[in-house]
Amino acid sequence: MVMMQEFRDFAIKGNVMDLAVGVIIGGAFGKIVDSLVKDIIMPLIGKVIGNVNFTEMFIQLSPPAKAVEGAATYESLTKAGASLLAYGNFLTILINFLILAFVIFQMIKMVNRLKGPAPAETPAVTPEDIVLLREIRDNLKK
Repeated sequence: MVMMQEFRDFAIKGNVMDLAVGVIIGGAFGKIVDSLVKDIIMPLIGKVIGNVNFTEMFIQLSPPAKAVEGAATYESLTKAGASLLAYGNFLTILINFLILAFVIFQMIKMVNRLKGPAPAETPAVTPEDIVLLREIRDNLKK
């Protein structure tokens, strides 16, 4: 029974709950950014640079183990067992990461601004015995 009480106290602490909320919101926000990049940004970039589909940008490193029916797309070659270097997918994930990192940076910057400047440290009071020892030292130097 004591262990359950300790666990409840631990789980209800502010930091644990804040972390849980942050993880849930972060997961949902990551999906939003992923959709933004895959469904809006990359198609626009592809259109601007000449009707490029980033999901089909790859280099075939080895022939497929099975015959490929129809067009040699990334999906069909992967299913057929070909070894592919999917640099288009990498570019999409890289842009996704950069957007997510920039947004998180801006959020942290805003939170730090709202917190205000850190309070100035008050100098520690030197104990009386240390002050007395310093005076003795200084007198001995004379």
